[in-house]
Amino acid sequence: MWTCPKCQRPFRRKSAWHICNEKTVDEIFADAPDNVLLAFDDVLVATAGWEPNTLSAGRHAAMLSNVRVWLVLRPARRWLDLQFYTARPLTSAQLHRSGPYSKKSTRKFVHVIRLYGGGELTEEQVDLLREGYRYAES
Repeated sequence: MWTCPKCQRPFRRKSAWHICNEKTVDEIFADAPDNVLLAFDDVLVATAGWEPNTLSAGRHAAMLSNVRVWLVLRPARRWLDLQFYTARPLTSAQLHRSGPYSKKSTRKFVHVIRLYGGGELTEEQVDLLREGYRYAES
């Protein structure tokens, strides 16, 4: 892992291309309503024991990474979107959206879980997130 000396974001490769960000995770969630903050806390608690697991800030989202970013947490006015990636398509009623990463991609799939508040994160959703965590390790 390499950490950018300017923005402190961790990356898989040394000198990885990125846009440095001056924001903190607290600033990203500063205007989020309580229900979104509670959902965010639930995700952090559910993934707390997964090591390595680093929380960092992007321009409009928070990210969790192990070897690479495995979860993007995007706060909205009424919900929190959890975006993660896997090597295979997933089918679950727990997914808000799911599909290929790009039109040409057959080896990377993107999935979104949408949470509207605290206490909504299910064990099945945590299992789906764990598959995204393992994909990022490979």
